[in-house]
Formats: sequence, structure tokens, C-alpha cells
Amino acid sequence: MSIETQRTRLSLRDGIKVNFAGLRAAAVPVREQAAEALAQGREVVFDFAGIEVTQSFVDELIGTLILRHGPSILERLVFKSCSDDARAIIEFVATDRCDQFVSSRSH
Repeated sequence: MSIETQRTRLSLRDGIKVNFAGLRAAAVPVREQAAEALAQGREVVFDFAGIEVTQSFVDELIGTLILRHGPSILERLVFKSCSDDARAIIEFVATDRCDQFVSSRSH
């Protein structure tokens, strides 16, 4: 019998009054909610429906989590309803921060 991982869904639209999230500061409250859910052993679903993001926003949102917890944290993050641009930014940030994490541990 398998135990299904509990999920926390975080809509990036919540708390953002426009359909564009560009500032790092706008990502901090969402990242803090995600960090709390991850600490409780939950999986986090980031819902990008109706919003576009910048590299700075995504770096603050997930880059910080990767640097703190390592690349394996990505196994517990789900990215839903991403535009092609948002997905490309997520992939770039994740790759860059994973590389940074690994190189910081090898010195």
C-alpha cells in the first residue's frame, strides 16, 4: 500500500494584483509558505495560471530553496500551468542554482 504525499497548492496569482510578477520581494511570501510546507514533508504545487514571471522572481521563489536544500528539493516541487516563457525561466534558474549548489559543496 502506498502513502500519497500531501500537497500544498500555492497560486502565484494570490496577493499579486497584476498578471506579471517581476520583483524578488513579491516571491518572498510565497517562498516562505513553500518552505513551511516542505518542512512539514509536503509536496508543493506552484500554480502559474494567469501570471508571467521574471528570472528574478523565479530565482527568489525556487533558487533560494535549491541553495538551502539542494537539488533534490526539486523532486518535491510541481510547476503547474506555466507558459513556455515561465517554464524556460524555471528550467534556467533550476539548472543554474543546482550547478551552484554542487560546485559549492565540492570545494
